[in-house]
Amino acid sequence: MHRAAAAHLAATAARGPVLLVFDDLHRAAEETLDLLTALVSDSVAGPVLLVGTYRATEVSPGLTAALARFAGAEPTRVYVGGLPEAATGELVRAVLQRAVDPRTAQVIHRRSGGNPFFVRELARLVGTEGNAALGAVPAGVRDVIRHRLARLPQPARAVLRQAAVLGREIDVEVLTAVVGDADGVVDALEAALAAGFLVEQQPGRLGFSHALVRDTLYDDISRPRRARWHAAVAEAIEQLDPGDVGSLAHHFGRAESRATAVRAARYARAAALLAERGFAPHEAARLWSEAVAAHDRAGGGELRGRLEAVMGLVRAEAVTGRLESARKHRAEAVATAEELGDPQLTAEVISAFDVPASWTANDDEGLSRRIVAATERTLAALPEEQAVHRSRLLSTLALELRGDPGDRGERAAREAEAIARRLADPALLAFALNGRFMQSFARAGTAPQRARIGAELVELAARHQLVTFEVLGHLILIQAHSARADFATADAHAAATDRLAERYDIPLAGVFTRWYAALRLTVAGRSAEAEAAYRAASTLLAGSGMPGMEQGLLPLALLCLRIQRGGRPEADEQPDRGPYEPWARPLVLLAAGRRDEAEAAVSAVPESPRDLLYEARTCLTALAAVGLGDRPGMERAYARLRPAAGELAGAGSGLLTLGPVALHLGDLAAALGKYGSAAGHYRQALTIAGKAAAPHWTAAACDALDRLGSGQPGGGA
Repeated sequence: MHRAAAAHLAATAARGPVLLVFDDLHRAAEETLDLLTALVSDSVAGPVLLVGTYRATEVSPGLTAALARFAGAEPTRVYVGGLPEAATGELVRAVLQRAVDPRTAQVIHRRSGGNPFFVRELARLVGTEGNAALGAVPAGVRDVIRHRLARLPQPARAVLRQAAVLGREIDVEVLTAVVGDADGVVDALEAALAAGFLVEQQPGRLGFSHALVRDTLYDDISRPRRARWHAAVAEAIEQLDPGDVGSLAHHFGRAESRATAVRAARYARAAALLAERGFAPHEAARLWSEAVAAHDRAGGGELRGRLEAVMGLVRAEAVTGRLESARKHRAEAVATAEELGDPQLTAEVISAFDVPASWTANDDEGLSRRIVAATERTLAALPEEQAVHRSRLLSTLALELRGDPGDRGERAAREAEAIARRLADPALLAFALNGRFMQSFARAGTAPQRARIGAELVELAARHQLVTFEVLGHLILIQAHSARADFATADAHAAATDRLAERYDIPLAGVFTRWYAALRLTVAGRSAEAEAAYRAASTLLAGSGMPGMEQGLLPLALLCLRIQRGGRPEADEQPDRGPYEPWARPLVLLAAGRRDEAEAAVSAVPESPRDLLYEARTCLTALAAVGLGDRPGMERAYARLRPAAGELAGAGSGLLTLGPVALHLGDLAAALGKYGSAAGHYRQALTIAGKAAAPHWTAAACDALDRLGSGQPGGGA
């Protein structure tokens, strides 16, 4: 039979090259292996390539003997690993028949180890259940892994189950301490290595070949047994490597017992602080949450420690964009601290929230009022020598009093900064500078002052690894340079913000840079693209936990864009509901010819908050006053806008604009009969438009100058 097969193969090869594949040799019977040996040994005449494939972890005794016989023919051996990440992505796309985001492909590759069967099964699971299924083990994969595990000796399976509790990586010394039988552990690990369940990494450490193998083993352990083994692992690590606080927090936390709760809380706190120092805010949030849960499991005896954990959670949630939850936890912590009547503790709780803030409107005015009151009470009771806490409390006041018409916030900001500079504490100074920024809106035209604050923040934060404050500094500089029409510099800071946001996973930073990109399209006069960009950027605000930005900002941006297009809103438009409606309504009514209603609406316009959009609101008021011939209103708007004559209205927000303030000043001056001043303002607007490379503003300024020269009243924004 062997000679007949060789002759048939030679005859076929005489007509052209032949490839003969023997697949799955680890399952081959002796007759197949003998045939292949004969074909290899007798060297079939002609261009014939023989290929045999087998699973190296399932080599039978018969295949072992055959491989030894093949050795004399010096075969080429190719050891095939898992698919690389790029090929894994291709396979996932082929299975799903659609594009997948890079992160999904990356997670599937990591969990599957590139094993094509595992990749396909994970891809199908994602296709039916979405990305939430990425952490699951597909049923088909679980069945295959269980079947292969069943071939191991029972003692080896038992050790491998305990090894799964350690995680994807296995410290042999820790595993031995948990199992208590060194020889049994070595025998089990050898069997698991030979079967391909484990891979060697470095001396004393092994790893599961696939995360899916480990997860299958772990999921098959009952929860009570898991908790018991986690406690045993934690005890072993505490003895062997007490500095590994991350592992200790993980295992003591999953021991889920009152007996281990105190240590779980302690190690979770230590690991969370390390995560904060390494700027891993998502990991810090997870660990602080585990610390809070451990304190609750322990029975609430360590109230001070629990409050520290809650405030750590608040910081991490604020940085990672979970602002609503952060506010809720912060309010609870401050209330609890005050109930205890300990000013020092209350100061620590309030001061723990040193998260940067860039938006100049409070998201929760009620909470801000409560925090201001608690902070003032704590300051009054706190000794003067508590300088660090006093500085933090004063900075907190400056932040919470943003937009307040009084001077308490500004006084607090300056005192906090003075203390921080005296103590030469970089983190304290960064927080104080944030307070100074929030209190820099007492009048229009303060972009140069804010630029100085932003520049110092960037330099200080970069030097001392204060990542969130470095991001804040760049955001402030985007705003300040946008206000001054220096978009080359603003673009550079936007790019720096995006790099930091991507590197450290700070989602809220991207919200601001997306809005800034829409502003840049507005400046370039690309109105249709700008409107689409604003609508896309507004979707990022939904659920961001920033109601101060979520409510009404898109309608305001689109209103400003419409005014840029044609000078006035369309006559059939209705004012958009939201916090900016009082300033928009008079213009819409005026455009509709409802003059009496427009005059009534103007009289109902409140005093504008002193914030990032102060100039934009004031310009809307100015447009309405000019349209109505309201001389007192025009005089007020003119006086308020003059300090910002060299800026772009609203662009100091980094979000939207109504064009050069000088254009609006020119219109006001012309309507007031100050024609010489009007000409000067229009010429300044022309210069600013050129600096911004904004052809539509250049045309508007030239048109206004022409009309002024011909004796026609008014220019146009």
